Amino acid sequence: MDNCISEFDLLLETSWEVCNKIGGIYTVLSTKAATLQKNYKDKTIFIGPDVWSEDNPSPYFIENRTLLKKWLLEANLPEGVDVRVGRWNIPGKPIVVLVRFDGMYAVKDKFYGRMWEFFGVDSLHAYGDYDEACAFSHAAGIVAESLFKYYLAHKLVADPKNPKFISHYNEWTTGMGLLYIKANCPEVATIFTTHATSIGRSICGNGKPLYDQLPNYNGDQMARELNMEAKHSLEKAAATQADCFTTVSEVTARECEQLLDRRPDVVTPNGFENNFVPSTAKFKAARAAARQKMMDVASALTGNEYPANTFIIATSGRCEYRNKGIDLFLDSIRQLANKPLPEKVLAFVMVPAWVDKGRHDLADALNSSVHQCLPEPVMTHTLHNSDSDAIICRIRQIGFGNHADDSVSVIYVPCYLNGNDGIFNMTYYELMAGFDATVFPSYYEPWGYTPLESVAWGVPTVTTSLSGFGQWVLDSFDNSFKACGVRVETRTDSNYDSVRDNIAEDLHYLTIASKTERTTVSKAAKATAAAAAWSNFICYYITAFDIALRNAKARNK
Repeated sequence: MDNCISEFDLLLETSWEVCNKIGGIYTVLSTKAATLQKNYKDKTIFIGPDVWSEDNPSPYFIENRTLLKKWLLEANLPEGVDVRVGRWNIPGKPIVVLVRFDGMYAVKDKFYGRMWEFFGVDSLHAYGDYDEACAFSHAAGIVAESLFKYYLAHKLVADPKNPKFISHYNEWTTGMGLLYIKANCPEVATIFTTHATSIGRSICGNGKPLYDQLPNYNGDQMARELNMEAKHSLEKAAATQADCFTTVSEVTARECEQLLDRRPDVVTPNGFENNFVPSTAKFKAARAAARQKMMDVASALTGNEYPANTFIIATSGRCEYRNKGIDLFLDSIRQLANKPLPEKVLAFVMVPAWVDKGRHDLADALNSSVHQCLPEPVMTHTLHNSDSDAIICRIRQIGFGNHADDSVSVIYVPCYLNGNDGIFNMTYYELMAGFDATVFPSYYEPWGYTPLESVAWGVPTVTTSLSGFGQWVLDSFDNSFKACGVRVETRTDSNYDSVRDNIAEDLHYLTIASKTERTTVSKAAKATAAAAAWSNFICYYITAFDIALRNAKARNK
């Protein structure tokens, strides 16, 4: 698949998460970039929001005042739209244009009126982050237009009479940029990728059954019911108007077809690169350090001792209690605690919430050689909303107290593990080396980077058939730990209890597995991650490039 190449003059890819680490899209773009650079050296330019300042600079952006210097002199951007050019500090170091978009707020009503007139985008019911996202993507569209015109005027293309320009937009947050390009640069081929439909996520977040009832839902009707009209209208318009529409899994493709009224032209599964994984020579020490840190924190919090063979399980991801299956994880761990276990089990819920700060009493205990059980020995950081946080309320409800004679302890880590949280002071990736298993029993998960990251570290994982990654595993491997390091449990709207019990059985199997069996499972997990490398998955994007160019050419005739 390394020979899978498309021909184009310039690809601009826009996302709110360029040099701005918020969620999974950052991982998509930042890991894909190295393969794009290998295939198309500096023909790809990423466009992201400049939401940074001198006091709070982006740790991912390296400014370079010589890159695109001539374009900057001729850009003629409107007042209130400023750019900085540099490199994204990731493997491949692609060119990045960060856009400050303050000036777009003053003209938003006129722009919204134009988008209604041209494309039927209903911004009347906008609220929350809608204006900010549209101000950025409007400015990003103006910047893209300027770059395309510069490349054409200076003949930085293979054929000036037939320029091959592609403008790629991710999520509804960049939809206005795509529509701007469609209206102002119709010769440019456009791609729109939805990583999760806004209305599908809202249906799930409001506790409604998405899958059993999907054929009965109308996206426009549900948007009115759930007060999602503006975002849904914009996303649907971008999907409809794009020369190529893509999404990340077959699960989400079906959702798009029903709720956005357009079947994606191609499914572009999310690949991964193992640049973040310690080398074989360093992995043993990394694993030992991670395990020691997690058991030290657990011991300081609970007053218990955790032997070297303690089995460590984790779940992580965005704080979406039902969508990410955090409820199912906790209930499965409760079931596991009822089984005969050969060793102690530590189960971590590493999900950032409305965190206040690291616990002072826990920090003090970590610096002491004498440990005793602290108050509420199930949480490492204090919360602003401890009485209403769904995770801590469920932990209390099902009775985890982390007593000395408990076979299973549950610990809630409600913060971003960025290496500076005040308790662990290690990153999530650094801690991952110490896990023995992970569980991501998602209800709504268009792809699912967390289980893919897990297997890249050789850590076996459990996920569900409702995740894009889970579906890819089912399509590609035998569904067993020994075959691929992954166990995919079939989940529906009506089988919660059986999935809970199955996950507990999966984890019990791993706890009683021999050392040889665990080694086999770990090797299988790494092989699965290798199969999901971008070098294998980039061809799906190249297919999207070709579809967009072909459709744009036909449209312009």
